[in-house]
Amino acid sequence: MRRANRKNKEKNKKKQVLIVVLSVVLIIVLVLSAFIVVKHIKNKDKDEKPEEEVVNQPQEEEVITAEKSDRIKKLEELKAINPEIVGILEIDGTKINYPVVQAKDNDYYLTHNYKKEKSQDGALFLDKDYDMSKPSSNLLIYGHNNIGSKEMFVDLINYKSKDFYNSHKTIRYTTLQEEEEYEIISVFLSRVYYKSEKNVFRYYYFVDAKNEQEYNDFVQNAKKASLYDIDATASYGEQLMTLSTCEYSQTDGRLAVVAKKINK
Repeated sequence: MRRANRKNKEKNKKKQVLIVVLSVVLIIVLVLSAFIVVKHIKNKDKDEKPEEEVVNQPQEEEVITAEKSDRIKKLEELKAINPEIVGILEIDGTKINYPVVQAKDNDYYLTHNYKKEKSQDGALFLDKDYDMSKPSSNLLIYGHNNIGSKEMFVDLINYKSKDFYNSHKTIRYTTLQEEEEYEIISVFLSRVYYKSEKNVFRYYYFVDAKNEQEYNDFVQNAKKASLYDIDATASYGEQLMTLSTCEYSQTDGRLAVVAKKINK
């Protein structure tokens, strides 16, 4: 009997030990499971947080920059050669496609090209008094009529023919800011006048109009002197361009082409 009781006690003791062990294992499993779940939740929050921040961050405004044209890029390259280059002048169907320079006087570029090298052809140059910052009323641009080399403004003489004008009515002028087009409103012959001569049209003095009347007088005189009728004209405030070169039908003769900027 005692032996049987002893065996029962040993069995019960083993059961209790097993129960304790299983309980401990179960507790460990539960603790580990809880730890894994908590860690997963934390990692999930951590992963999602940056996305929320990105969504809530104010977006920077998109800056759209117009792509520079090939002509403007070319002008930038030319200005690296000579900072006095201010533009590029072109007339389709002619050889006129040159840089335009501006110096502190109107003499230097009569004998130097746009690279500042000595040259009998000189360069196309903007009148020294033209003020870029305003800008002034009239881009007065000079160039040689070099018959021998056929460079610079030689082809400008072709405007004596209305047929030539009819197929070459516009002038392209490129600055660092934009590509501009000018519509011709007058072509006329003139000369360099003596100081003593009165009531003559000295177009080569007109760079900036002091007032509306002075502007209108220039336009009216240019239209009146034109070699042929041109319907296009200019109104006060519109940007003008005058191309001037030598013309050999008279002493100190000049040919001038006047145009107005086409507002796009």
